[in-house]
Amino acid sequence: MAKKNNNGTDEPLEKQLWKSADKLRKNIDAAEYKHVVLGLIFLKYISDAFEELYDKLNSKEGEYEFADPEDKEEYKAENVFFVPSDARWDFLLSKAKQPTIGKTVDEAMDAIEKENPSLKGVLPKVYARQNLDPTSLGELIDMIGNIALGDAKSRSADVLGHVFEYFLGEFALAEGKKGGQFYTPRSVVELLIEMLEPYKGRVFDPCCGSGGMFVQSEKFVEEHKGKINDISIYGQESNQTTWRLAKMNLAIRGIDSSQVKWNNEGSFLNNAHKDLKTDYIIANPPFNVSDWSGDLLRKDGRWQFGTPPTGNANYAWIQHFMYHLAPSGQAGFVLAKGSLTSKTSGEGEIRKNLIEEGLVDCIVNLPAKLFLNTQIPASLWFMSRNRSNGKYRDRSKEILFIDARNMGHLINRRTRELSNEDIKLISNTYHNWRNPDGDYEDVKGFCNAASIERVKELDYVLTPGRYVGLADEEDDFDFNERFTSLKTEFEEQLKEESVLNKRIAENLAKIELKDE
Repeated sequence: MAKKNNNGTDEPLEKQLWKSADKLRKNIDAAEYKHVVLGLIFLKYISDAFEELYDKLNSKEGEYEFADPEDKEEYKAENVFFVPSDARWDFLLSKAKQPTIGKTVDEAMDAIEKENPSLKGVLPKVYARQNLDPTSLGELIDMIGNIALGDAKSRSADVLGHVFEYFLGEFALAEGKKGGQFYTPRSVVELLIEMLEPYKGRVFDPCCGSGGMFVQSEKFVEEHKGKINDISIYGQESNQTTWRLAKMNLAIRGIDSSQVKWNNEGSFLNNAHKDLKTDYIIANPPFNVSDWSGDLLRKDGRWQFGTPPTGNANYAWIQHFMYHLAPSGQAGFVLAKGSLTSKTSGEGEIRKNLIEEGLVDCIVNLPAKLFLNTQIPASLWFMSRNRSNGKYRDRSKEILFIDARNMGHLINRRTRELSNEDIKLISNTYHNWRNPDGDYEDVKGFCNAASIERVKELDYVLTPGRYVGLADEEDDFDFNERFTSLKTEFEEQLKEESVLNKRIAENLAKIELKDE
């Protein structure tokens, strides 16, 4: 979405806007500031959509001859949010230079929620806080007011959607490790979606973060825009703040978010879509979670392939995904690379059962530094409930392995991303292997279609390097992952010792006081 800026350069509009917005941040943390900026972008979007329909209703032409532009039902019928007069963008612009602008915006957010029940509890009311300078807020409103200026209002939603998603990514980078908790890097999402092609049916993400799996792929958005009968989105998120971002992110892209649920217990303890059988699952669950309440779920019905260990949720996530797949459903998800080889507490037996049942379709080894919140190496798993027939060829006797460890390029010292060419090469390899008319060939060092018998010979290890050739000796034992794991354990132990020492000191102090 590159546009000429005032200097005549081709810097993308969203990048220009980010620089301007970031200058206004001053002493506010990125984690807090993102709600200020993204809330305003969302308000601009719903105001633009409202104004476009308002103008049509007010024209009294054709089907709108007898329409009332202030009737809420008219907007509900067209799936447009109703925006009351004191929350419309023009009204906010008229108040932008006043010292009470923060209170005005908070009141606007409240008014919109009251008129639109689906937005209840979603919009941020953070604008009257003391650390947000009213002058900077007014400048921010002016800046966002210029987004898509001169474009047709019907196009402004596209532009605002681009800006919202770009800003989410930039805030995630600015927050670093914490930002990775709500944002999956765009190139990873693009790869998952290009490989799975979830363009019709029910799509589910039980750890959906800010909704990136549904909106980061332009192709996904384009395929689904306006085709409500073609697609149904289901999601769950345990962090309420992140869930709010997801609701706004989906709404600004015209995707129905009514089935994106929040509860603070999470998908394991409080499964919001208990009876759902879905066509596609796309997910990036947190890696190696130890406190997932596994001890409370030892006899859960989802563990069809073995009870996952209480100290690591990786194989609980896999079985949660499989439980929700329809008979012909497919899943694509990210997991720590250690899940490909681990035999701890029965994980190896669960992996063996998944392979023996013919559910594992493809494994992709990813390059390091793709994720903001962890340096742990990652892999992509692709699973299918029915690999023997349907629109694809019978792959039930083999698994495709792709080693993409050496792909991607650095965008800064700590972060790598996959290029469009990388994504195309990996996804085309999968499609050529999977499709009946595909032209697939093994490529030494990159991809190999291994028989299930070969996987059995290698003790059900799923590391691609074992199958594609040119494997490093260290491929089975990942030093970085082991080091990170040990470091985390050590830090946790230090915390526990610190708490214990504090308590001992407190008790000693009490004893000394008594002695006195």
